[in-house]
Amino acid sequence: MSKKAFGKIAEGLREALAVARHETSPARLHVPPEMDVRAIRSKTGLSQEGFAQSFGFTVHQVRQWEQGRNRPTGAMRAYLMAIERNPATILDLLREAA
Repeated sequence: MSKKAFGKIAEGLREALAVARHETSPARLHVPPEMDVRAIRSKTGLSQEGFAQSFGFTVHQVRQWEQGRNRPTGAMRAYLMAIERNPATILDLLREAA
């Protein structure tokens, strides 16, 4: 694990302890109701199949989202936000977890 990743995890743990001790309020994450999955995938340079395989989606999900037939749920939108912000880090974390 890189020092940067460890630092972020440690920061999160410190925040969780502060919330548990009622020293601070928990952060709120704004998850937009709409996501442009095609644009997020395009930024990664992956095909629909590659994007699905890399990040744990099904190709069917990716196609449905990109064609506007379905929308990602709240948790999926939060995950897509993380992928959009830093896909390489997300891929590294997924590889480490496997």
